[in-house]
Amino acid sequence: MKLVQLASALQARLENGSPDIEITGLNGIEQAGPREVTFVANPKYAPAARLTKAAAVIVAENFPAIPVATLRVEDPYLSFARALELFHQPPRYASGVHPTAVVHPTAKIGRGAHIGPYVVVDEDVEIGSDAVLLAHVVIYRGVKIGNNFLAHAHAVVRENCRIGNNVLLHNGVVIGSDGFGFAKTHEGHWRKIPQPAPVVIEDDVEVQANSCIDRASVGETRIGRGVKIDNLVQVGHGSQVGADALLCSQVGLGGSTEIGKRVILTGQVGVVGHCKVGEAAIVTPQSGVANDVPAGALVSGAPAVDHKLWLKYSALLPRLPDMARALRAKLRKE
Repeated sequence: MKLVQLASALQARLENGSPDIEITGLNGIEQAGPREVTFVANPKYAPAARLTKAAAVIVAENFPAIPVATLRVEDPYLSFARALELFHQPPRYASGVHPTAVVHPTAKIGRGAHIGPYVVVDEDVEIGSDAVLLAHVVIYRGVKIGNNFLAHAHAVVRENCRIGNNVLLHNGVVIGSDGFGFAKTHEGHWRKIPQPAPVVIEDDVEVQANSCIDRASVGETRIGRGVKIDNLVQVGHGSQVGADALLCSQVGLGGSTEIGKRVILTGQVGVVGHCKVGEAAIVTPQSGVANDVPAGALVSGAPAVDHKLWLKYSALLPRLPDMARALRAKLRKE
């Protein structure tokens, strides 16, 4: 693809450089070669942009001039993602059922499906068109799935769960595992609480490797449209995750948690059960949410508080030993 064609596809304004140079791919700003394109979204990489060997750099409209061709766009990160889509098409899988797969006679699978080796599809399952189920995927009985479903090897969808269109499950994902519910008997033993209620996943959701979304005892666990879930995330039974929320690696949601639309929970955030995190709130890494978080808030720490207040706490922590010594010395004099 010529550079001028790439600029047109990205609706970018091309400055400097040869519009007819052939672009073979994309790479990082320090690794890109003379026929590759890179990008700068973070200002701290601006000095590297002046030294890059790339054929062109995707930058924001207000980025300073550099001695290399630039593709000026509104959002460099988003444009780089779109450029990657142009050069790296996902693998395609031929339709058909592998001879080792086990598909129950009552299962209904739409046209164009690829059913890979050792896949199991149980009774009364319904799957829409153009599904791809790779090796060792297991779909339990009564599951209903929409169109363009892709499940990587060893993903599991448990009984009676509901999944919408354009949903992607990565390796080892478990949808509808039992919620962690036990009641203590008078003798001090734990009695299991049945977890028959399904998980409901709406359209355009992606769940990455080895994450688990638990089913509930009553009601449902629901993942809203467009939610993206990173690796090793635990969503507790009965939780509700709003549309376009982002749950990063090792996030854990207790049972009956409510996560609003467009919330971002960064790495290793824990949310206590029955808490509500308001729409568009952000929780910073390794924070523990023990109380409701208002919409639009930025919170940090454990227990999580307003981020600016947490910064003050953090600044004081290294000084606490000196402050304690000074206080003890003052008390002794009195």
